[in-house]
Amino acid sequence: MTTQEIADKLVDYCRTEKYHEAYDLYAEDAVSIEMPGMGENQITKGKKNILKGFEEWQASIKEVHGGSVGDPVVMGNHFCVPMTSDCTFEPMGRMKMEELCMYEVKDGKIQRAQYFYEMPDMPQ
Repeated sequence: MTTQEIADKLVDYCRTEKYHEAYDLYAEDAVSIEMPGMGENQITKGKKNILKGFEEWQASIKEVHGGSVGDPVVMGNHFCVPMTSDCTFEPMGRMKMEELCMYEVKDGKIQRAQYFYEMPDMPQ
């Protein structure tokens, strides 16, 4: 698959809440990088570990109030997708989040995912 095809599939899967199918687009040795300040969970290696982290995050959601998945912007073997979420989490309460999700494609699979968003303790 081309980078554009992967980007389009990922966006479609996320918009239709087919998250496990979205992770099928990842390479087995993919890397996921969160913002600094996420502690030991900042860098996750391997598709199985990335999926496990997503499932743990998803399990902590008590209620979904809304969210959106924007259109992908593709450049070479990278693409970026803006996403928003508005959820109530079991331990933290309600949080609204806006993020840019950047992906790198290699050999027809997502090799690297990196997420950019504001951290509560980061200076503005």
